[in-house]
Amino acid sequence: MYKLLFSKINALYLKKAPATGIGLFRILFGLVTLQEILFLIYFNHLIFDPIPFLDVEFPMIVFFLWLWALVALALTLGYRCQFASIANYLFWLVFVNFTPMQRDFDGGFDLFMIGANFFLIFMPIDKAFAIDELRKKLARPFVHYSQYSQSVVSALVYYLPVAVCLGFLYFDSAIHKMFAEHWRNGLGAWLPSSIPYYMSAIDMSWLLNFEIPQKIIGYTIIVFQFTFLFLFQQRNLRPLYFLIGVGLHLGITLSFNIYPFGMGMLAFYTLVMPFAWYRWLGNWLRAERPLLTVFFDQQCPLCCRTVLTLNHFDVLHCIDFKAAQVYAKDYPELKALDAEQLLTDLYAVDRQGRLYAGVATYARIFIAMRYPALIGWFLKLPLVYPLACRRYRKIADARARVGCDVACAPAPSAAEFGKTLYERIFEAGEGAPVRSAVHKISKVLVVLILFQVNSSLHYGLLYRLHVDTRQSRVGGVLTDMSNALLMFSNTFLGITPHALYLHDHFAGYDHLLAITYLDAAGGEHWLPFVNQEGRLLAPNWGRVHSMWANIAVTPNIDEFRLKKFIMKVTAFWGLKTGLDLEKTRFIIKMKKISTPFHWEKDLRSNNLSGEWQSIGTAQWRGKEIAISLPKDIDAL
Repeated sequence: MYKLLFSKINALYLKKAPATGIGLFRILFGLVTLQEILFLIYFNHLIFDPIPFLDVEFPMIVFFLWLWALVALALTLGYRCQFASIANYLFWLVFVNFTPMQRDFDGGFDLFMIGANFFLIFMPIDKAFAIDELRKKLARPFVHYSQYSQSVVSALVYYLPVAVCLGFLYFDSAIHKMFAEHWRNGLGAWLPSSIPYYMSAIDMSWLLNFEIPQKIIGYTIIVFQFTFLFLFQQRNLRPLYFLIGVGLHLGITLSFNIYPFGMGMLAFYTLVMPFAWYRWLGNWLRAERPLLTVFFDQQCPLCCRTVLTLNHFDVLHCIDFKAAQVYAKDYPELKALDAEQLLTDLYAVDRQGRLYAGVATYARIFIAMRYPALIGWFLKLPLVYPLACRRYRKIADARARVGCDVACAPAPSAAEFGKTLYERIFEAGEGAPVRSAVHKISKVLVVLILFQVNSSLHYGLLYRLHVDTRQSRVGGVLTDMSNALLMFSNTFLGITPHALYLHDHFAGYDHLLAITYLDAAGGEHWLPFVNQEGRLLAPNWGRVHSMWANIAVTPNIDEFRLKKFIMKVTAFWGLKTGLDLEKTRFIIKMKKISTPFHWEKDLRSNNLSGEWQSIGTAQWRGKEIAISLPKDIDAL
């Protein structure tokens, strides 16, 4: 078995692939992380304060969140990638494991992000669409960009994260689904889409009201998840798994209010997309021939660095940069310029033979590059253009006076661009070092497989089958060992049971709770949290949704935890909306819904309708809140 694994890993290790997908994955992963940090900043008082705004236990939390945001931004841009990926991983670890996010505000994808970030540390994320890639070129300004070949990486850095982070997750999730009646009935996607707490604002009734398509979707998900780990790497099947996976997670993003989970999973499909598709898309998007030819002084370090920078962002290959000293004589548009003029400004010629100089050249470059065209049009505005020309003239004339040439360029510092972990592991050399590296990777993968098998057996089978593993001394010892492994793999690798939206979650989930308040005139208003239909309003999605729909309100309500979250929600949104808490009376409302495990037409609209009844009140007195609720809400 190990020999087969070694052989497969060795083949993927030696296979080369474009770095494009890795760069896109880094960007999307960074953006998902960044939006989640901004979400935490907005809801920081709700999530981290014992009593929102009234009892602030972590006054520095926002400062550290902004630090994390800077790290996520650096990761997105590809600036100092190795440091940014490690720092981002540590921030995920600390915030998920040592703050209230761990228990009360689980985002549903936190552990997945930890596991993905672990692999990101060892991936060549600086090889495409990265500032680090540009920094290395700028250290050698007189090497023209055409002398750099397209970055290629080991295909293993595509397949390994996908197999562990997606393949293991899907297979484990499919095991749990087999114990859920509505999943066995093919209604795993239909049921949560019909419950107000879980649905997005998009009305999907047109699809939910057709039983056969819903069952096709449900069974397709099960088959897809059971087989993904074993078949996604097959060349002929990879496009199919890519399209189904993208459709599945795009559907989650659009139809549920747990959009961060859907977006985080979608980011991974940049690694699943067939390599040939990247080449085809690149050829389709790139210009057949340059739209603009730009001439620069090849002996000026500033000019060379400017060209390298502009070319780095010219991802569609719309600009051709040529040395003026060599190619200017071939263009009749430049013959009227003497040698000194030609090297004083940046000149450009478009396909129609029009000549541009100075700021006009920069404006035309941005327009020709397409995606930053707004910058180019902005530079041409009547008030902006003269100011830009004066600034440009000052820089250009200063360069001419100094007379900088090749001697001005500093030698690249080897210490500044040390080897990344990817380069140390995957670019060790030929022969024995490669074989040694493959053995190390194979052993690490075996350990990861054991971690996942332990989790799936522990929670997916033994727990689901109600097996008492502590009946014997040996069983007790093995259970303790299993729990220790689970704690380690869960904390540092994000390996966890993926028992999401199963029968034990929805069985008996037949009521919703919402909160209103009375104004000074006795008028009743809905708190901007749960609306009259029972839907959680934006931006109360993601981990705030999880707090209310998965912890506060469940089939078996824990009164202590429900009151805790009523306290948090009324304090946070009460003060956010400008209410005087002590003069405001909050009303707790309840509405009945249905969560059948067999298909019913119009379930979504029926659950959104229905009458609310007032079942309790909440009243603030200073930092204390008095909450009155029935003793047994579940029985109402």
